Formats: sequence, C-alpha cells, structure tokens
Amino acid sequence: MTHQQPAVLEAANIRRVAIVGCGTIGASWAALFLSRGLSVTATDTDPAAEGRLVKFLQAAWPALSSLRRSADASDADASRLDAALERLRFDPDLQRACADSDFVQENGPEREAIKIDLMKRIDASVRPGVIIASSSSALQISRLQEQCRYPGRVVLGHPFNPPHLVPLVEVVGGTATTEEAIEQAIAFYSRVGKTPIRMLKEMEGHIANRLQAAVFREAVSLLDQGVASLRDIDIALTEGPGLRWALMGPFLTFHLAGGTGGIRAFFDQFSPMQRSLWAKLGSPVLDERLRQRVIQAVDEEISRLDQPALVHWRDEAITSLVKVKQSFEKPE
Repeated sequence: MTHQQPAVLEAANIRRVAIVGCGTIGASWAALFLSRGLSVTATDTDPAAEGRLVKFLQAAWPALSSLRRSADASDADASRLDAALERLRFDPDLQRACADSDFVQENGPEREAIKIDLMKRIDASVRPGVIIASSSSALQISRLQEQCRYPGRVVLGHPFNPPHLVPLVEVVGGTATTEEAIEQAIAFYSRVGKTPIRMLKEMEGHIANRLQAAVFREAVSLLDQGVASLRDIDIALTEGPGLRWALMGPFLTFHLAGGTGGIRAFFDQFSPMQRSLWAKLGSPVLDERLRQRVIQAVDEEISRLDQPALVHWRDEAITSLVKVKQSFEKPE
C-alpha cells in the first residue's frame, strides 16, 4: 500500500549512506562516499564481500585522495584511509544496514524481479524521508518503485564505471517520484563531487549507455565486415573523436566543426554526408556467431596485455584526465 510521501532529507543533512550490493559498482560508490567524509554501511549476502570491499578501498584510495575536492571532505582526516575505514561498517542484514541511513545507493543484480523485491525491502527498512537511488543500467524506476510504501523517494542514480573516478551520474524519477526527491538527489551527488545530469523522461538504457551502445554497435559491425582489426578500430576512437568527446559532446563538437557559421554551416556542408552515413551504418545481429567473433578478437588483443596492469593504467589515466579538466574553467 502506497503512503503519502513525507518530505525527503535535504542533501546537506546526509551523513550516512547505505550501500546495498558490494560488487564492482557498489564498492566503487562506497569508496567515493567514504573519500568525501561520509559514513558508509555496506551490505551484501556474499560472505566474502566485506573482504573484497576493503581490498578495493585500499587499491582505489590513492586516486581518490588526489581527486578529493568536496567541501564536505576538506578536513585532513577525510583523506586518510584508516579514518575512512573507521567510518565503514559492514552488515549482512539488509534491514539493519539500512535502518540508520540518510541515503541509500542500491546496486543489486540487473534483473527486474530481483530489483523490485529489493527496493520493496529497502523501502521497508529506512526512514520515510530517506532517498533510495538505484544504480540500474537499463531498468525503469517506475517499475522498480511499484511495490514501495513511499515510491516518491525512489530515483535512478546511474553512474558510469568506475563511479569513484568517472564524474557522470544520470538522475531520473519514475511516475511516482516527487520533484523534491529528484532535486535533493542531484544536490547530494553534486556535493560529493559527481556531475549529475537530469533525464526529463525515462528511457531504457538511459542516455550514456544508449550513446555508448550506438558506437559499440558500429564498432562490432566494422569488425564483422573486416574493415579493420579490433585494435585499429579502438585506436580510431581513442586517438580521434574520443579526445574531443572528453571535452564536449557531439552537438558542440559539430558546432565548432562548422567554424564561424557554427552548427548551421556544419549542416549546410555535411548534411548530405551525414544522411548517407546514417543510412549505411551497420545493424549487426548479436547472435552466437557474432558473439564468438567478438570474443575471439578481444581474447587475441588481451592476450598480449596484463589485465590488472591495464585496469591500473585506465584508472590512473582517468584520474589525470579529470584533474586536467578540473584545472581548466569551461567557458559559460
């Protein structure tokens, strides 16, 4: 039974966050919140989850310490790992873990039935004014909030992996979500150093994953057609458009491509080419044959690389990129 939604807790008053699910995304969220001086209670049904979480924190902390910039984590103790671990509590019991939380970040399996039940249990465990945010990559909040007593405080808070380093978080409400819950969720994410964007309507896959899926679909099509090797397709993106996309998206990129005439001049010059390309972009079917084609190509590429070293390099590079972008004030 749905109850009238009370006022949600203001972002400035959030001190303890509950992390539900301590996989890759949950652990990364926990690291971010701890690095910003918040207390975290983590819960997971896997007995090994607590040990993995602590190990993740130890590996992630150097990069987090260098990125820390939130006023809420400005004291010297907040940047110390030992101080952060003192603010971390692990409890395998979901109800106990959520009971005293001021904000909940849910990171359960990406299965609608499981998440609906999980959100119902979280909703029954936390105070009425506490926002519950789901990290769901594709599911719609309107469905996930259906069985909650207070569906008005349930929002999407979808990060980009790894959340403790990549600033983006997509926020949207469901049909029952209040405007206040959306605004306070955005304010909270901003407070901990994220860059929240607001979706104006629900959409499967949200925004960033849909953009990413479009590029991946064409990359797979090019590979399957034998246009280039996997390595060269990746390089075409990272050494070309990817460099610009780290600074601005496709609309502003093409506006600048139009020179002094901007997007109008771009369309005047390149509309025929764009129409032709759009009509000829690949539409591969991700069947078993194509899956195995991609897997084989990735296996061949990764065989010459040290995967843990690659992850470390990625995280170090992301950290450096974020710091460089922070050092330049973007024109308004």
